[in-house]
Amino acid sequence: MRETLAMSAAPSLRAAPDPAERLGEAVVQALIDEVTLAPKPGLVDIRSRGAHHDLDWTLMCASALALQPTFVELARAGRQTLPLPALRERVGAIGREGEARMLDATRGVNTHRGAIWALGLLVTAAARDMTDRTPRGIAARAGSLARLPDRHAPARTGNKGERACRDYDVGGARGQAQAGFPHVVEIALPELTRSRERGDSETAARLNALVAVMASLDDTCVLARGGRTALAELQDGARRVLAHGGAARLDGRRHLKALDRRLVELHVSPGGAADLLAAALFLDRLQDAPLTTNA
Repeated sequence: MRETLAMSAAPSLRAAPDPAERLGEAVVQALIDEVTLAPKPGLVDIRSRGAHHDLDWTLMCASALALQPTFVELARAGRQTLPLPALRERVGAIGREGEARMLDATRGVNTHRGAIWALGLLVTAAARDMTDRTPRGIAARAGSLARLPDRHAPARTGNKGERACRDYDVGGARGQAQAGFPHVVEIALPELTRSRERGDSETAARLNALVAVMASLDDTCVLARGGRTALAELQDGARRVLAHGGAARLDGRRHLKALDRRLVELHVSPGGAADLLAAALFLDRLQDAPLTTNA
């Protein structure tokens, strides 16, 4: 039943009348694909709340759908011939409006703050140059945009991720974007390809991509809740999953489930890795999706 709901929640790329709307729908599809994927260690999925008490699959899907107008607006901004500094400030304004829309839809629960930042930059960059839909090209354009200042951004947001960056001296979501999303381009997407090429199911390939990101990312969601000890346990556990064949192998699945149990015990959830998986799924989809019309 929930699998049927997942299919109905996912937007159709063919129904959108213009490229900006198709790009926005592709982002929402990636977010729904990410949250539906199971079993994910410590994360909300279609079967479990993971380490969360205030989130579930239904709320995450509702949040993703509520954010579709935000991502469409970001894509439209990217298609305009704005100078990059002006575009950066426009992206910031749309993103802050999107965050307010998210909080309104979820009654104050943070479901997709990190995804608005990461996927917002990527969808803008994708729209900026529709002739180059390669993951590396889009990520590089997004990085150039992320490195520009936004005069209207608040100096401090008070978000847990921001505090974790200061407390543990890590780059967080901002650093990942400014570097051109290396964990997406150099880790998640190559692992996705390798898993597919060796015959793993699509579910296993996506889980392997997620676990590969977890194995090395300084995830501020984990740092904020559990500090460096929890992060080390996460990374060691993720490496064990991959070392035992990944999600398509029996031993790998055993380690995946053990990691899930441990993260739930620690009450930590690798939300940063989940955002980067969604970014990877978005870029993967764009390579083949029809985004232009004859109109």
